[in-house]
Amino acid sequence: MHSHIGVTPMKKHAKIKIFGRVQGVNFRTAARNKAEELELFGVVRNEPDGTVYAEAEGGEEELEEFIAWCRRGPESSKVEKVETDLKDKLENYRSFAITF
Repeated sequence: MHSHIGVTPMKKHAKIKIFGRVQGVNFRTAARNKAEELELFGVVRNEPDGTVYAEAEGGEEELEEFIAWCRRGPESSKVEKVETDLKDKLENYRSFAITF
């Protein structure tokens, strides 16, 4: 760990929209597992337009790693593009949930 004692790293909120073959390929479960591994909180769900939408909160480095993972996705998926929106305002999620 390279954080300073007594200093809380800035947490960020990311909105992530993933395009491609991302539904029916275990994307949400894999995303939740990756988010939990990175100690991120938020939600992930399938959208009616065939995309996957996620919101994640946590440290900036962890969010960058999660977004990088979303650009690849699980092996069975084929990600075409990812749109992200990073904000400072938190929703204060307490877990990482699949909301369908």
